[in-house]
Amino acid sequence: MRTPERTAPRPDGVSRTAVLTAQARAEEQRRADRLFEDPLAGPLAAAAGGFEAPSDAARQAAAHFVVRTRYFDDRLRAACAAGLRQVVLLAAGLDARAFRLDLPAGTRLFELDLPELVAFKEDVLARHGARARCERTAVPVDLRGNWAGALTAAGFDPAEPTAWLVEGLMTFLPQPDNDRLLGGLSELSAPGSGLALEHVNSAYRRLPQMRRAQERLARHGASWRSAVDDPAAWLAGHGWTATEVTHQAEVAARVGRPVPEIYDPARVGDARIWLVAAERP
Repeated sequence: MRTPERTAPRPDGVSRTAVLTAQARAEEQRRADRLFEDPLAGPLAAAAGGFEAPSDAARQAAAHFVVRTRYFDDRLRAACAAGLRQVVLLAAGLDARAFRLDLPAGTRLFELDLPELVAFKEDVLARHGARARCERTAVPVDLRGNWAGALTAAGFDPAEPTAWLVEGLMTFLPQPDNDRLLGGLSELSAPGSGLALEHVNSAYRRLPQMRRAQERLARHGASWRSAVDDPAAWLAGHGWTATEVTHQAEVAARVGRPVPEIYDPARVGDARIWLVAAERP
């Protein structure tokens, strides 16, 4: 009698947000005019069991995840074009950039996330025979703990300029935790390092249109816990110079996608999801 194949547990809690993002990327992969290639998003989302039937707000959020993915892809490509060959994805989730982007030779990419999510992802990737296009290291760690020590133990070189991607994380952490995270990241960043991150401002966090979506996330232990109203000033306090502070509506227009109502400044006023790039002088 054949023994059933053992698999790592499916993502739960805040890790369920990674499934929602993977589903959005999988849907984008099916479009003829897709903004990026991600053939692994579908298998990863399917193995995770998917998400409940999306509400209208969730569908608009999926549109944001797609535009956000393209933004971070472009920032990573720009960093590599500038000569950076060390990349760190904090809260990598079910991200597949190491497998789908044609990164330059010599690129070393580190993915950090919770141990149970890393185990699940590695299991699915192995079963699908996925092969990274660069040197890839998965680092299982809780970002509220000594993640810097785990990263350096995995081979990260603090003396080498680094491209940092912080996508889909900061809203779910209290702001003091974000300060500690950015502080630790800054200590590991050699001059010439680059950073791309996402956050929201206070007005966006309070939007009535987002209340139902936030309640839905809270049921999965993924409540929104923070906001930042001046990303450039916040980054400057940690030794970074913002080179771009933009938002979802601007990036959507840049890549030729319609702006969902919950991100349209004409409808939401000053509410913003920030997409920010910065450099370490």
